[in-house]
Amino acid sequence: MRFIVIGAGRVGLRTARVLHEEGHEVTVVEGDGERADRARDAGFTVFEGDGSREETLVEAGVEAADAVGALTGDLNANFAACMIADHYGCRTVMRIDEDYREEIYTKYADEVDEIIYPERLGAIGAKNALLGGNIRAIADIAEHLQVLLFTITAESPMRGYTLSEVSLPAQARILAFGKDGEPMGIPLSDDSLEEGDRLAVLADFDVLGDVRQLLVGENAAATLASAAGTER
Repeated sequence: MRFIVIGAGRVGLRTARVLHEEGHEVTVVEGDGERADRARDAGFTVFEGDGSREETLVEAGVEAADAVGALTGDLNANFAACMIADHYGCRTVMRIDEDYREEIYTKYADEVDEIIYPERLGAIGAKNALLGGNIRAIADIAEHLQVLLFTITAESPMRGYTLSEVSLPAQARILAFGKDGEPMGIPLSDDSLEEGDRLAVLADFDVLGDVRQLLVGENAAATLASAAGTER
């Protein structure tokens, strides 16, 4: 898939790297010269300019992009970029500051596909490094929602089943699926789950334990729970 990431700060550059590591094509838009150079040094195609302006996004290839992530620290610029990207048929993701989440959800929820406040991504990364294993938190979406990446294990109760046969709790849904060693993409009902395959799941904190048990299995889930219990 083709992505445009607007903003090469901590959040934007990290997101670009994750997408690139998954095998996707990523273009970065950044107006600050120093940050643009840093993104180029990281190996990305970079367009210097204002990502909230249509001509900049057209130059960056918005007409051929699948999704645009407006991840700068400027809420107004992010919203403008999402409106332009939506006009070109792209999926849109807008970053906001956590302090604004309730008001912004209400005001802009119908205007963009996803709203995120990623201020805690650094903490999530540290937690993942400490815990390791087959479950990795990707992002906090709201106070009670988290996106996690699950890797199917040999002990998984769902190994050998298709996605249409996976019955997650009502407060959880599958966002993306990837076979072992392949990029992640849109989950299809006839995709089968085998050891090493990955699932990105959006889940309420209240059902995380059930989702872990279903996708990873008893031993791996217990190991994670034990490790998480020591975290403060």
